[in-house]
Amino acid sequence: MAGIELINVHKQYRVEDRTVPVLRGIGLQIPERQITVILGRSGCGKTTLLRLTGGLEEADAGEIRYEGPHRTAFVFQEPRLMPWLTVWGNVTFGLEKREISRKKVEDIIATVGLTGFEKAYPSQLSGGMQQRTAIARALAYQPSFIMMDEPFAALDYFTREQMQRELLRVQQKQGSSILFVTHSIDEALILGHRIVVIENGLVKAEYRVPESAGDRNLLDDTFISLKRDIIKSL
Repeated sequence: MAGIELINVHKQYRVEDRTVPVLRGIGLQIPERQITVILGRSGCGKTTLLRLTGGLEEADAGEIRYEGPHRTAFVFQEPRLMPWLTVWGNVTFGLEKREISRKKVEDIIATVGLTGFEKAYPSQLSGGMQQRTAIARALAYQPSFIMMDEPFAALDYFTREQMQRELLRVQQKQGSSILFVTHSIDEALILGHRIVVIENGLVKAEYRVPESAGDRNLLDDTFISLKRDIIKSL
């Protein structure tokens, strides 16, 4: 299976005069062209796992294997846009002209629903539109994997729900490979093709969302049953 494989990955941090273990031997397959959701309580090691997988930190032990081209982009809780750049400037920030065509940038901006706002500055955008710009920037980098660390956590309920649906639509259109961290069970059910529950630095359980559950209606019996199972594992 192409994608990323974590083999017995360990990570600990030094806090003052003591060592705090965060990941205690993670083994995990992360397939390409799907959304894999890492779900768990605060402090369980979700973000550390994401940072290790994305190459922002190194594991103390174990191995992380990448199959095929390895190029990652990140989307964080805050959009982290350059306030002096327009939407277009932020999306193409750091890219050479030879890396991406104007038509491709236009297509990406259209995909995230920002056509007509190319010349707008971050201060002129809503929170949801700023986060769409951050997602467009990640797509423009043409990564093999997009690492998303609770990117909708700071948004209000209605904007968050809209962004979740938008992300699903973008992923289906682009065929993007995404590793998504959240502590929300509902968000995991809405977005995930696979849901991985982390507890105390270990993989506690894994779930697959049925392929037939296309509309992600959380009131459907399939999702109610799956949510019950996930709650039991937390």
